[in-house]
Amino acid sequence: MHKKAKLWLATGIAAVAVIGAGAYALADDYLGNNVEVEGVISNNTNASNQTQEASGSGTTGTLNSAAGAAVTGEQLNGEWKIADAAKVYFSVTTSRETVNFVNEAVSGSWSLNVDDWAQTAATATIEMSSTDSGNSQRDGHITGPEFLDAAQFPQATFTVSSFDGLPSEWTDGTAYDFKMTGAITVRGIEKEAVFASKAVYQNGQLLVSGTTTVTFADFGMKNPHNVVMETENEVGVQLELVLDKA
Repeated sequence: MHKKAKLWLATGIAAVAVIGAGAYALADDYLGNNVEVEGVISNNTNASNQTQEASGSGTTGTLNSAAGAAVTGEQLNGEWKIADAAKVYFSVTTSRETVNFVNEAVSGSWSLNVDDWAQTAATATIEMSSTDSGNSQRDGHITGPEFLDAAQFPQATFTVSSFDGLPSEWTDGTAYDFKMTGAITVRGIEKEAVFASKAVYQNGQLLVSGTTTVTFADFGMKNPHNVVMETENEVGVQLELVLDKA
């Protein structure tokens, strides 16, 4: 083969390789996960006499409440506001990996009564246009008319109807497991949900972490999939809330 032809061939192969690598990088950025979930409750937080699996050890053990200051009803009861540090995560599992979306535009109020949890009320509101996966093109698609339709339904809400399992007496820095039942409203459609949750009173703040699972179909959407990947119908919802006394 002529030297010049070989040069053009090599150049062509190199160009294809560069373009292919660039296309793969763009696809990976669009389809891949760019958001790591950050919990507000530390793994080192004292557990409330609960048996749980030790991380990475494959064994179970009982973590007992360490001696801490008792939290009074006056400290807990009353009005609380969701702080700026609060976040809500949505997670979608594809044939490639789990992709997380985070929303930091969370607001709401809680009214607590540890002596009578039936008198406790809580709400949270999320500005859906602030949903972020680390890829603006994907975010525009998810918040567009086909899915969240943030233009027509700018907010999603969660209204709590009951708290189950929380004690009347708390210790500072101790995590308590409980179930939080309420209604999630997305795209104007309401769906009951139960969040498996933990709550901690620490440094004058109330920290709440809760998870549940809904589906695209629950809110009138089809799960997003294409020829490149498949997407499960289930969507994980994770609340990571920080509340300040009002």
